[in-house]
Amino acid sequence: MGDYEAALVYAEKACKIKEKVLSSNHPDLATAYYSTALAYDNMKQYPKALEFYKKALKIRETAFPPNHPDLALAYSIMSLACIKMNQKEKALRYAKDAHKIREQSLPLNHLDLANSYYNIGYLHEKMKKYSKALRFYERAAAEAELSQPFNPAHVKLYQEHYKNMKKKIKPHSD
Repeated sequence: MGDYEAALVYAEKACKIKEKVLSSNHPDLATAYYSTALAYDNMKQYPKALEFYKKALKIRETAFPPNHPDLALAYSIMSLACIKMNQKEKALRYAKDAHKIREQSLPLNHLDLANSYYNIGYLHEKMKKYSKALRFYERAAAEAELSQPFNPAHVKLYQEHYKNMKKKIKPHSD
């Protein structure tokens, strides 16, 4: 844990310096905020991590067009932080934001689209919305089969989640 604490000290120092010398929307400041968020995340201080992820995202939203893949990645990371805090509804919103950007910015059959469908399915499953989870897992598996670059491990994972959800959904309904 000591390494993360040291990383946090340096990341926070970098933020303070960059806040003094750079404009409030400079991309290097976003990078410093992101590094700080990662340190907090690794130390399991998820609320602080999310705070800094949001600061980084705010800057990136001014630097990039609204459908830039880096914004999708930022929303995905924020979704993961919310999952770790058991904030499923908020995690789902961020996952959907990430997916929307990916749909607009990535070519059809991109593996990141399959990953997005899987992430949304996973959140629906955690929220016990099994029918919705099943639909997203099915879509993830279908997208992964056609994806470029092709990744057999992802295909297998998504197919297994789809099959398991099909078994789980028989006794339940949303």
